[in-house]
Amino acid sequence: MIADDATLSRLAGLAQRGDRQAYATMLTACRSWLLRYYRRKVPPDQIEDLMQDTLLSVHRKLASYDPARPLIPWLAAIARYRFVDHLRIAYRDAADATLEDNTAVVEDEEQAVIARLSLDRLFEALPQAQSQAIELVKIEGLSISEASASTGQSESLVKVNIHRGLKRLASLIERA
Repeated sequence: MIADDATLSRLAGLAQRGDRQAYATMLTACRSWLLRYYRRKVPPDQIEDLMQDTLLSVHRKLASYDPARPLIPWLAAIARYRFVDHLRIAYRDAADATLEDNTAVVEDEEQAVIARLSLDRLFEALPQAQSQAIELVKIEGLSISEASASTGQSESLVKVNIHRGLKRLASLIERA
């Protein structure tokens, strides 16, 4: 479910007043949004834990939410803070692993995080349709038809978005 901000704000207001169905619907929509948000930021095996931490924070902070304001920016702020906390833990764990002389594992994890952050910065320069198509097909390994079904774009549009996006990424890298 992809709900608009006004609907989510209304659901959050109802959830604050004890409406369980609205609360469940709001959490489902938040979970979908968080999945898309974290899919670009963390390795796939860490997404579920990070989403659960964020949803717990949403639950704890729901009483402080103002239903007159949009929910997505509020959710994005919580998600960003949870992501930063996740990175702190990852870096702290990496430092502990270095102390234990597991430098090869730490370097691999650091390189993966650095590569992912660099890729995210590059993806910010692309239109969302192009970055999404590249992410699904080239990084996650979906087929063109699976990416087409996932994004709602035609198969030929997915191919065009991949081609144009990769071409633009190459020019950005060459300029840097």
